[in-house]
Amino acid sequence: MTTPTQTEPPFAPLRRSGWASKRTPWWVFVALALVAVAGFLVALSVRPSQSQQAGDLRGYFGDVSTGVGSCAAALRDSMTSYQAVAGGDTAELGTARSIIGYGASNCEVASNESLSDFANYQVTESLDSLRLTTADNDVITWAFDATTYQQDLLTALAAANAPARAKADATLGPALATLNAERAAIDDIWNAARKSTGDATPLPNLTAQAQAGQNASGVGG
Repeated sequence: MTTPTQTEPPFAPLRRSGWASKRTPWWVFVALALVAVAGFLVALSVRPSQSQQAGDLRGYFGDVSTGVGSCAAALRDSMTSYQAVAGGDTAELGTARSIIGYGASNCEVASNESLSDFANYQVTESLDSLRLTTADNDVITWAFDATTYQQDLLTALAAANAPARAKADATLGPALATLNAERAAIDDIWNAARKSTGDATPLPNLTAQAQAGQNASGVGG
């Protein structure tokens, strides 16, 4: 029997369009996993211990006291001096003006080198998670408002008549309340840092006094 003659061309598979895709070698995934594990282990190895953080926090509180301590002490002296005069000791009026004027200047960043240095203070890396940079910014704001408050005290001392004294008195209570609120917010951050690290170092002393004795009646001249 004779084989029929083939009239159609032989079959050839069609080529796929586009570039051929390559599979990612398995060892690439293994390498990425090893890198991730290594990074995690390094992070664990450099994470500060609680005792290290506690030691660094003690150093931080010392730096804060150095930076803002003279302003806080000057503010306390100003308030004490003013209250003495407001309480009737008018013989101390000149001394009070001198003390309060010095105190106002001592709480200005531009006039107090220690406070100026603290304005550029960098919290150590081990304490980054404790919000201390926020507290530091609040301390500078507190010092600025302490200057304003002491300037208000000087205005009250200089009041020449009853209406002027009443107007000056009206500014003192809210200004002091602002200082106390700022101090409380700062203390909240500092206390949280102490709790987190287990440190028991006393907090830097930012002035907080009651508003008693703020009446300037009889003061002036």
